[in-house]
Amino acid sequence: MGHIKYASDVGAPVEVAFTYTDNHLFVPNWMFGIVSFEPTGELDRGLGATFAAAVRLGLWRQTVTCEITEYRRNAVIGYTLRGRLTWTLTLRFDPLGYGRSALTSETEYSPPRGFAGRLCVGPVDSAAKSALRRTETQLRREIEEFHVTDLVGRIA
Repeated sequence: MGHIKYASDVGAPVEVAFTYTDNHLFVPNWMFGIVSFEPTGELDRGLGATFAAAVRLGLWRQTVTCEITEYRRNAVIGYTLRGRLTWTLTLRFDPLGYGRSALTSETEYSPPRGFAGRLCVGPVDSAAKSALRRTETQLRREIEEFHVTDLVGRIA
């Protein structure tokens, strides 16, 4: 199982960062490769909420299921995507003071199996690192932009 972790400083308080990340409507704006993210159950947020996520990476398209598998308000939210591969994205939010927070992005993924899978370990690891870095960078930008707009009070 592969594991990657990044941390960054976000120019928004934890409450704002978490509120933005917790809203399923914004997921396609920041999660790399996701073009749509629709609830499939009664819940649209919180532990146990499930979604149909359309993934598009180049010519490859697939719909995967996503479940919120870890959730603590204003602290952590974990997404588990299941398709051909299982990929878990965990986002942790910690206050830094002065309206700033630390965002820790962590992913775990299962590499392809079999002989062909062993040959692809390097490229899969490289692609996973790139995807997490792009996700983290875009999420940070989106949170900071969200924080300076007047939408914060209307969505929370």
